[in-house]
Amino acid sequence: MLEKIKESAAFIQSKTSITPSIGIILGTGLGGLVKEINVIDTISYENIPNFPVSTVESHSGKLIFGELGGKKVVAMQGRFHYYEGYSLQQVTFPVRVMKLLGIERLFVSNASGGVNPDFEVGEIMIQDDHINLFPGNPLIGKNIDELGPRFPDMSDPYDPGMIALAKQIASENNIKVSVGIYAGLTGPTLETPAEYQYVRNIGADAVGMSTVPEVIVARHMEIPCFAISIITDLGVKGKIQKVSVQDVIEVASRQEPKMTLIMRELISRI
Repeated sequence: MLEKIKESAAFIQSKTSITPSIGIILGTGLGGLVKEINVIDTISYENIPNFPVSTVESHSGKLIFGELGGKKVVAMQGRFHYYEGYSLQQVTFPVRVMKLLGIERLFVSNASGGVNPDFEVGEIMIQDDHINLFPGNPLIGKNIDELGPRFPDMSDPYDPGMIALAKQIASENNIKVSVGIYAGLTGPTLETPAEYQYVRNIGADAVGMSTVPEVIVARHMEIPCFAISIITDLGVKGKIQKVSVQDVIEVASRQEPKMTLIMRELISRI
């Protein structure tokens, strides 16, 4: 695995002069942050050795290199999901590669379903914890000692300093944000009413199909993480409605400028 990671990183380094300090993973309907980046180089996933290729219609499948908020960044425009048939190791492979490219912090966005009864559609939630409900863990198997310890600590999955600063930025710009716990499930089905209730009962505020594996791998490599969700539908009794992926994308796209502002300002201030 380490040799494949190194091979991918070496190929990417041969195609760009950028050494990024920030890694960004963009979720469903949330690719617009790329418009804020002063793009210098773009590499399609299909051209990178060992890289998976995104099969989701709303994910474009490119690695973007450039500058944002005065920092050198690499952004994944399109991420990988367990439900696409990839292993959790494949899903998180790009995070490993970004570490070798030089990233020191990871920023993640996602669209998710809200199970907190106080949430509304369009709510912006900063994650301060997560619950791994995937049928496994991306660190299962032989540990890559060069990248991190066999038993990594997860007491701070999301960086408290970045959370505090993001809340401050939101307040300065009159953007309402919540802070909560994200539960990661496999998908691709949206949850049943009973599943939504279960997720709420175990302590989550939102549920989605990504983010948790990437953050586990990033924390294994001691990369501080910041994650933000846009609540695109509600899994609350009495408020559950039939939802299509187009509905999710529509809500995410509508709220994206606010999320983009928070992330851009946060990156510029850290």
